[in-house]
Amino acid sequence: MLLPISENPDYSSDEEGSLQSPGTEGSSLSSDLMKLCGEGKPKNKARRRTTTQLELLYADSSETASDPVTGDNGFLISLPPVPEVEGAPAIIEPSSSSVRDKEPQPPPSGLPSKIGSMTKQTSRVPEPSPSFRRKTYDRGGEKAGKTKEQKFSDSGTSEASLSPPSSPTSRSRNEKNVFSRLTVSQGSSSCQQDKGIINPFPTSKSNKTSLVQCMHIAEGHNKAVLCVDATDDLLFTGSKDRTCKVWNLVTGQEIMSLGGHPNNVVSVKYCNYTSLVFTVSTSYIKVWDIRDSAKCIKTLTSSGQVMAWDSCAGSQSRTVTIPPGENQINQIALKPTGTFLYAAAGNAVRMWDLKRFQSTGKLTGHLGPVMCLTVDQVASGQDLIITGSKDHYIKMFDISEGALGAISPTHCFEPPHYDGIEAVVISGDNLFSGSRDNGLKKWDLSRKDLLYQVPNAHKDWRPNGEDLESSWLTGRADI
Repeated sequence: MLLPISENPDYSSDEEGSLQSPGTEGSSLSSDLMKLCGEGKPKNKARRRTTTQLELLYADSSETASDPVTGDNGFLISLPPVPEVEGAPAIIEPSSSSVRDKEPQPPPSGLPSKIGSMTKQTSRVPEPSPSFRRKTYDRGGEKAGKTKEQKFSDSGTSEASLSPPSSPTSRSRNEKNVFSRLTVSQGSSSCQQDKGIINPFPTSKSNKTSLVQCMHIAEGHNKAVLCVDATDDLLFTGSKDRTCKVWNLVTGQEIMSLGGHPNNVVSVKYCNYTSLVFTVSTSYIKVWDIRDSAKCIKTLTSSGQVMAWDSCAGSQSRTVTIPPGENQINQIALKPTGTFLYAAAGNAVRMWDLKRFQSTGKLTGHLGPVMCLTVDQVASGQDLIITGSKDHYIKMFDISEGALGAISPTHCFEPPHYDGIEAVVISGDNLFSGSRDNGLKKWDLSRKDLLYQVPNAHKDWRPNGEDLESSWLTGRADI
């Protein structure tokens, strides 16, 4: 019995509402898909079919395929399951905006319009941003670079193996730079590998007419030479490189290098009677016995202490500070017999008995640091000590044997210099003094009077060997 299709006003109103609402469009599409695949549940009551928006969009396509298949009695007939189409998208967006963006195309032949319309609603991949494309391009370039690095030739071997061999390894070099080699620690008192040498100095015709001529040059120090002492066969030089070198004047070779000083070697003296060498650096006096492989046997301090070892041997780096209670020792002088040592430190001069290595007293009276001194022996057997200070005055001391304690000066030479005294020397009965005022003075020791003076003997003052000729500043000693 054929049942007429009755109109259901409630259902039609809901269908029309779904057409007007875009949010419910996806549910109608899923129900249509289930009907096409044969999975839909049969309805107990018939309904009037209404036209959907997708059917209106594809109205030009074959209408026979879009109409539902009905039986002879008017009922909907379930279609067999639609076979999977290879390459069909797996994601279906319910939004109809993506479908409207594309041009309408007819569905493939042999498939219902529902399937054609369903393929039109595939998800649209958003276009990547420029920054994303740039990152993708960079990653692709890196991969391509790695691929290019491992190219293979026609024979199957890699091009890296066919590349020419690398250059041979260079010989090992000294890792220390020039400065490190020049400032290498002088802690060891042994001789250095590169010993100095005394070379003849070429003389010119102009030099032959001068009063003082340079005959030889002793080269071996790395820095300026500050002090010298000499005998008939030996030469002793102290330098800013913290060493004192001993030279053989007969062979012209360096014998040994005395190192381990905390700072510049500012004064050096040699005793012919005992073969001892005295070197001064900061507030220390190092006593060397050059007969026993340049061994430091004692260390004397400006405060009068005695250490029976080399107390400065552990100082690998340059030391500028003075220990508390000590003073900078500026110069030393030896008694001609070698039994007493005088050291100018601070405003006084300390006396040392070298037979017992003990401090016996001090020479006082200066108001400023004593910068220089010289020692002579008079006929009575007394020691005559002349001192020059930064207080512009020159003082004379008469020291008898066995004198102890603080000793005052016996004479003060006047008129004084206009600046500090830097050098004093005794020649016979005369005394010569040089000052920072660029002047020289000649004194009579017997009468203790000023005989002659040269106000501007030099263009600039000359300290104790620190600012001499250019050859001295380059580590050479002119002989």
